[in-house]
Amino acid sequence: MAWISPDDFYEKINKTVAAAGALITDPAGRVLLVKPNYRDHWGWPGGHVDEGETPERACAREVTEELGLRLRVGRLLGVHWVPPFPDRPLPLVHFLFDCGTVPGAGDIVLQEEELDECGFFDEDQARDLMPPYLVRRLHEALAVRPGGTYYLT
Repeated sequence: MAWISPDDFYEKINKTVAAAGALITDPAGRVLLVKPNYRDHWGWPGGHVDEGETPERACAREVTEELGLRLRVGRLLGVHWVPPFPDRPLPLVHFLFDCGTVPGAGDIVLQEEELDECGFFDEDQARDLMPPYLVRRLHEALAVRPGGTYYLT
């Protein structure tokens, strides 16, 4: 086999997008979801992992940017491998972290450039707001929150 330069090697291998999200609940156990202005569905606070950034750090940064909250990023709840979509030609690896419980929406300062609104929802309410693959992620995250980890494909 002929030698291949690192640039040529990395140009040819599979590429993925990494993202991180925060599972945040209120004292009643309802999940904090956000409604981005660039999507037709709700999801977790979070976003893409920037170059040189770990998923844990990206989660903390996104929570601060989107919600104005500085929360401790807890343990990794799970990883979800999401295949490409028509508007995203690369696969996505999504890391979801437990970011604890907040008393309510009172301290949230919503990032208006990206988000239309936020709210706390129980699992049944969330089903009406999210596509099935995110509902599946939510169900798994809530199931493993007391202990455990999920891996979804």
